[in-house]
Amino acid sequence: MNSRRMILTLALAFAVIAPPAFAQSPLANPSSLREQAPATYKVRFDTSKGVFVVEVTRAWAPQGADRFYNLVKNGFYDNIRFFRVVSGFMVQFGINGDPAIMARWRAAQMPDDPVSQSNKRGTITFATAGPNTRTSQVFINFADNSNLDGMGFAPFGHVVSGMNVVDALNAEYGEGAPRGRGPDQSRLQSEGNAYLAKEFPRMDFIKKATIER
Repeated sequence: MNSRRMILTLALAFAVIAPPAFAQSPLANPSSLREQAPATYKVRFDTSKGVFVVEVTRAWAPQGADRFYNLVKNGFYDNIRFFRVVSGFMVQFGINGDPAIMARWRAAQMPDDPVSQSNKRGTITFATAGPNTRTSQVFINFADNSNLDGMGFAPFGHVVSGMNVVDALNAEYGEGAPRGRGPDQSRLQSEGNAYLAKEFPRMDFIKKATIER
């Protein structure tokens, strides 16, 4: 075997046994990300429309505050889209652009928090599909949506600067499919950012989310 063929053989062998990049990321193992959040902390969102900052108060919803802290700290919200922007209601995000990572978090459900705060304008809350089903998706209220309080939606923080940026997020796609012309969440879960870039090219996105000290 000549040296060139040997190098190629070794390279192919390494490609077979090397784990995918996401498998080496902390995000590949949701159960390992259980760090308790500080009593209060701020998250800076650098987006395609500008910067906004969320302040989280752990006492409002401890489970949600801890989950959000771990997701932000480990880069889950970096380079993801605001995939559901409904004017006068809310903006939703939290589906990772990498389907391999999202597959791990789709089943990483956490217990509910009691609702201690109202879903007022500017508050941020985990989305839920029923009791104890919260994972990674969150929404920011554009308006006073206190009607959500009795449905188990527990705010864990609020926008303290840049609400004008949140208000300016592109709402042209509106509600998601099948009720609206926005993205199909099942396709987004399985195809990631590639689906959104092709079908919804003008959708705003988070460049980076960072814990501020």
